[in-house]
Amino acid sequence: MADPVLSLDDARLTLDGNAGPVEILRGITLDVGRGETVGLVGPSGSGKSSLLMLMGGLERATGGTVTALGRDLTAMGEDALARFRRNHMGVVFQSFHLIPTMTALENVATPLELAGADDAFDRARAELEAVGLGPRTGHYPAQLSGGEQQRVALARAAAPRPEILLADEPTGNLDGPTGETIMDLLFGLNARHGATLILVTHAPDLAARCSRTVRLEDGRIAGGDVARAAE
Repeated sequence: MADPVLSLDDARLTLDGNAGPVEILRGITLDVGRGETVGLVGPSGSGKSSLLMLMGGLERATGGTVTALGRDLTAMGEDALARFRRNHMGVVFQSFHLIPTMTALENVATPLELAGADDAFDRARAELEAVGLGPRTGHYPAQLSGGEQQRVALARAAAPRPEILLADEPTGNLDGPTGETIMDLLFGLNARHGATLILVTHAPDLAARCSRTVRLEDGRIAGGDVARAAE
């Protein structure tokens, strides 16, 4: 693959446990191209979320390398990683991680303000309208349903127009119909903005929407990745 957006070369993650070192990821080699949608699947404890965290620089590989947009994340300090994520990545978690004392509009505008955008609130308002929350911009997280809070989280991740969008079980806390709405919005961000989308999911129907799936078992990629919609 020429010029991958994300590239992992024998990436490993070992953490200290009560009984000694625990190997979480055991040598992951994987390239992801620009604009791809990749589903990370596999049983619980297989390392899916840990792999996503390595891709986002939220966990530091203990072996091998992780490269994003040509930058070696394993060689960057915490401040540089935070700036890189702010400028190039959007992350959506199963838990919404909204700031409870800020309105929906303020939650979405905050990363734009931190990046120095002069039009932070205008862009935040436009992104909230794009996810159907135009009338709810002044509401606080406690005044919003779970689905609405996840839509705010999506708007916050998408507003800076990241090249890479990472999502960890983004529908895990939502009912079926609401989860489908969130996934439609997430894939819509990929379509509208061309962001590379990588998501962790246990749901086969969501994985099937991705152009490619990568199955993990016991910290390794099992049997190679599988092309789907791209075929």
